[in-house]
Amino acid sequence: MLESLPKVAVQGYDRDRRVIYWNEGSTRLYGYTAEEAQGQLLEDLIIPAFMRDGVIQAHCAWIEDGVDIPAGELELKHKTGELVSVFSQHLMLNEHTDSPLMFCVDVDLSDQKRAHRDLEFATRFDRLTHLPNRQTFEVDLDSLLDSCRRQGNGLATIYLDIDHFVEINDALGYDQGDRLLIELTRRLKECQRVTDLVSRVSSDEFVLAFPGVHLAPDVRRIVRHVQNVFREPFVLDGRERQVTACLGVALFPENGESSRELIRNADVAKNRAKLDGRGAVRFFQQKLHDELVRQHYLSARLEEALDNGEFSLHYQPQVSAASGRIENLEALLRWEPAEGPPISPVEFIPLAERSGVIHRLGDWVIEEACRQQVEWRAKGFHEHRIDINVSGRQLLRTDALKRFEDSLQRHGLGPRDIGIELTENVLIEAEETVLEDLWRLYHRGIRIAIDDFGIGYSSLSYLKHFPVTALKIDRSFIHDAPTQPKDRAIMEGAIFIGHRLGLEVVAEGVENAEQLSLLREMHCDLVQGFFFYRPMPAKEIDRLLGGFVPSDDGDA
Repeated sequence: MLESLPKVAVQGYDRDRRVIYWNEGSTRLYGYTAEEAQGQLLEDLIIPAFMRDGVIQAHCAWIEDGVDIPAGELELKHKTGELVSVFSQHLMLNEHTDSPLMFCVDVDLSDQKRAHRDLEFATRFDRLTHLPNRQTFEVDLDSLLDSCRRQGNGLATIYLDIDHFVEINDALGYDQGDRLLIELTRRLKECQRVTDLVSRVSSDEFVLAFPGVHLAPDVRRIVRHVQNVFREPFVLDGRERQVTACLGVALFPENGESSRELIRNADVAKNRAKLDGRGAVRFFQQKLHDELVRQHYLSARLEEALDNGEFSLHYQPQVSAASGRIENLEALLRWEPAEGPPISPVEFIPLAERSGVIHRLGDWVIEEACRQQVEWRAKGFHEHRIDINVSGRQLLRTDALKRFEDSLQRHGLGPRDIGIELTENVLIEAEETVLEDLWRLYHRGIRIAIDDFGIGYSSLSYLKHFPVTALKIDRSFIHDAPTQPKDRAIMEGAIFIGHRLGLEVVAEGVENAEQLSLLREMHCDLVQGFFFYRPMPAKEIDRLLGGFVPSDDGDA
């Protein structure tokens, strides 16, 4: 029966701990054949040196005093010298006689131990790079911070994010992406000191910690150290490719006392660096975090604000440069929370675009502009078009312009009632289906203006290819045109080109008589700015169009 238990090792030992029985399971577990083991001492065969004295004493205590050897997990010795994990139980036969026999029953735990080690590794380390994962890094960093406190040392935490890693995966395949990560890990380890920590915390993000940092030059040196890892190209898919990464830096103790604080703040700095472009570096500043908290709060409030009617449209007139007569009105979105001061569109529009709320906002703007135009038409104001701004993110929804047309039709409005403004970058990046929709609007007579002209791609070739009826010269050129010859030349060139292409030209940001005089001299069609009118709520526009003088906050 004992021989038929292949995974259970059974050995028998006499009073002097010499082998009297050795089954096949023991051979498989410990490497000795029965012939090799027969007559050998237990402690010479399978007992590690550090356990030898304890085993002998335990055996003697059992024989002489009847003290049982408890069952338990042990690491015994294989013939090769390697340790073998077993669960060992002991049985004494012929107890209280001159010839007691001890039988050991050992169950191999190697598979279970290996599985446990694999599981422990998987929970603490990254499978691909074998670097510590985020949880392990946090524990190690907290321990390192304790050491830094005792020794009065500083520490730099660097959050590293590979630029456009998803494009590498998409274009070359995940195996090449993995190759990049493995090679990057090798380079980071190569320049790692014993006290430094390196971790992979997500697919293309690593966090590093460098203790012993005291002065700004130390930090700059470490940042250059990490940047140099990317100096040499990476060989991917048989070709050398230059790879960059954005870095965010947080310092101990200035930017955090715990690992989580430092990692979070380095991450905040990294996210800001990504806005600066490839290979950028940003150091954490508290205002970055404060801005992030505020943006998170505003993003969460956008939907609620829309439901609560906190948004409104203000209208800024566009007037004839020659006569000062109001020709059109630009609708500008305003957010006035129920509590607190108004929030600038410069702040909330990008948040709405990132969160996707821009689609709801865009629909609301179209509906409100149409509703207001119908109201003004009913009051006899028939000559003034309302232009609304459409963001590039809105046009990602394939039916955005169709919804615009449907709104016009639903309110009984025509091409002369509502126009749209797009930035030049939006036109360049637009999908073919969007351009087709724009051409349809163009042929219907809808006014389509390029907003902020001159600060985007500024490629003149698209003016003859895209459906455009008007150019709006960006205020940055208007502001300094009277004193800066280059700005004046750009402004004059834009007006000239626009007119030669049959486009209406509007100058934004006109704030003084000197700017207006220059625009009249250049024969600009329309002007818009504080010199004439600030953006006003609809009630002020009512008074203005009705022939009344607007209030002080509506008239510059």
